[in-house]
Formats: sequence, structure tokens, C-alpha cells
Amino acid sequence: MTRWIILGLLLLLGLLQYRLWLGEGSLAELHALRAQIAGYREELAQLEARNRALAAEVEDLRIGLEAIEDRARSELGMIQRGEVFLQVIEKPEPEAKP
Repeated sequence: MTRWIILGLLLLLGLLQYRLWLGEGSLAELHALRAQIAGYREELAQLEARNRALAAEVEDLRIGLEAIEDRARSELGMIQRGEVFLQVIEKPEPEAKP
């Protein structure tokens, strides 16, 4: 009788060990999920920083005309009346011959 109880308890212990190390919700799965969460947190921090920069740019464009003018000049090549647009094209340096 005690032999069967001991055998049953050992079998139960083996099943619990299997689940702990290899089954669903195992320690390996827990470690992988924690690493995935850390990656998501890092990505979230980068996206939050990007959102703050974009929000600041939107606010700057909403308030100041100078920012709009700078953006129009740099991205669209716009000039004001009375200004002269000069484009400097540099000659590429000749490649050195071996």
C-alpha cells in the first residue's frame, strides 16, 4: 500500500516538474515573456519621445510664423518678394587614379 502511495507521489512530482520546466507557463516561457516586455517598453519609450518632438513641432507651427517660414524655405524652396534665389552647385572632385 505505501509503495503505491510513494509511486503516486513520485509520479505527481515528475508531472509538476515537467510543467515547471517545459510545460505551459514554464520558467523558460516566463523568461521569454519578460524579455519581450522589456523590448516593448524600450520601443514605447522611443515612440513617446518621437511623439513629444512632433507635438512640440506642431505647437511651434501653430504659434509661430517664423517656424512656418523656415519650413517653407527649406522644404519647398520658397522665397519672399525682393529676394534673389541662388543655388550653388559644387563640382564633384575627380577620383584619384591608382
